[in-house]
Amino acid sequence: MTAPPGLWQDARLTLGNGHSMLIRKAHGDDAQRVFVIRNQAINHQCSGHYPAADLQVWTAGSLGDYFIEVLEKTGYVAVIDDQITASGMLDLESGQVDAVFVDPTYMGRGVGRQMMDYLEQLAQQAGLPHLILDSTLNAADFYRHCGFVGEQVAQYHSPRGLTLACVPMIKHLAR
Repeated sequence: MTAPPGLWQDARLTLGNGHSMLIRKAHGDDAQRVFVIRNQAINHQCSGHYPAADLQVWTAGSLGDYFIEVLEKTGYVAVIDDQITASGMLDLESGQVDAVFVDPTYMGRGVGRQMMDYLEQLAQQAGLPHLILDSTLNAADFYRHCGFVGEQVAQYHSPRGLTLACVPMIKHLAR
C-alpha cells in the first residue's frame, strides 16, 4: 500500500514531565533495541498474568530476520534523549496494531498512550475504518483507556509456537 501524503512524518511531542519525545518510522538498525524493550516489557508487565514458563518461551531466542522485516515495514519507535523507549507496529492494510512495548523505566509517563495516538492518526490518514489488536491480559485496561473495546478472552497463537490468553479488541475510527 502506498502511504497517503503526510504519512510517516515524525511527530515531536511533549510528555507531562516536560521531556520531549520523537515518534518516527523504525529502521532495521532499531531492531535490536526494540527486541530488548519487547522482552523487558513482557517480563516486567506480564508476570502474574501468565505462567513463568510461558514468559520464558515468549522471550527466549534471538532477534530474527522476520522481526527485522516486519519492524521495517510496519514499525515505529518513540525516542527520548536519543534513546528508543517504546515501539508500536501498524499494518496499514488490515489496521492490526502489534508490538506496543514501552521500556519499563518509562512506563506510566504517557509514552504508550502517545504511541497509540500516533498509530491512530496514521490509520485515520490511511482511511482505515478501525484498528484491531490482540491485547495481553495485563494491557487490556490500557487499551480500553485508549478507546478500544473487547472483553472476551481468546487464544493467541504466537509465531514462537506459544498459545497465550489474549483479549481481541477493536476501535472504530471517526471518519
